[in-house]
Amino acid sequence: MAYDEWKSDGTEQTILWGDTETTEAQPVVDASDPCLIQLHPPGANLGRRVVLDRARYVFGRDADVDIVLNTNTVSRRHAEIVKDEQGLWWLEDLSSTNGTFVNERRIDRERIGDGVRIRLGEIILKFLIEGDIETAYHEEIYRMTIVDGLTGFHNKRYFLEFLEREIAQSARHGHPLSLLMMDIDHFKRINDERGHLAGDAVLKAIAGRIGPRIRREELFARYGGEEFAVILSVTDLEGGIRFAEQLRGLVADRPFSYEGESFTVTTSIGVATLFDQPDMTTDALIAQADKNLYEAKDAGRNRVHPMVKEPLPPRKKLAGCS
Repeated sequence: MAYDEWKSDGTEQTILWGDTETTEAQPVVDASDPCLIQLHPPGANLGRRVVLDRARYVFGRDADVDIVLNTNTVSRRHAEIVKDEQGLWWLEDLSSTNGTFVNERRIDRERIGDGVRIRLGEIILKFLIEGDIETAYHEEIYRMTIVDGLTGFHNKRYFLEFLEREIAQSARHGHPLSLLMMDIDHFKRINDERGHLAGDAVLKAIAGRIGPRIRREELFARYGGEEFAVILSVTDLEGGIRFAEQLRGLVADRPFSYEGESFTVTTSIGVATLFDQPDMTTDALIAQADKNLYEAKDAGRNRVHPMVKEPLPPRKKLAGCS
């Protein structure tokens, strides 16, 4: 992961933060200065930081603002961050189209503190101000290697490492292991008809519904794009199917809302189970779950594959849910 640092020299320097890259040598930063770190979206700017050594910065798409965010989800002059005479930092929206958010709450003007998440359009930033800024920065960079910046749950890299360990545990102890691959149905249509910010909102909302249902010994991760994955330890195929049906219902049974409009979202889920297969690899198990995911889509979407006849008898143990 590449990341850079910017700090002004006290002049009205413009910081380009978006698709534009800079090759100019940058001054050594003062570790005590507050900074902003980009958490989302993925790409060349992930992990990039701006050191705040002036009292006022304006964010926006225009070339003449202090911090240029090259994305059409950001207004030309979107927001500003200001340090007052008491040394307190304030964030103010500048009548932007898509709004300014602090910890996913839309604001007009608000004092901000250490560790808050700021969202401007699709750009998500983390504000660090207190303690050892340099240590906190590098801790955040490490966290970004294993956590998805949009949803706050683990990412594909961590998922693959976790799955490899669980497959080894399954082979060693002889217990079943189930993998669920989940894909949002017609996600491109959501982005095309409602915009990419609506798509991001759906991804976060789905993660918010599913995450609390995952036990400590299990894993829920964003696999990529509109696809999620769930690893259920000590769970047989029937238990995996049962849990997948619960997750499908969590998404489909309650409408989603964005900018005052409600709409339905559904998911398709493929389930694969490993049991007494010592030669199974992570790639092979994922491929099996993916195959079942596409079977679910081919069968009409908003369903789980493989399916079992209903009603299922009550489970005594090994159900992948509580």
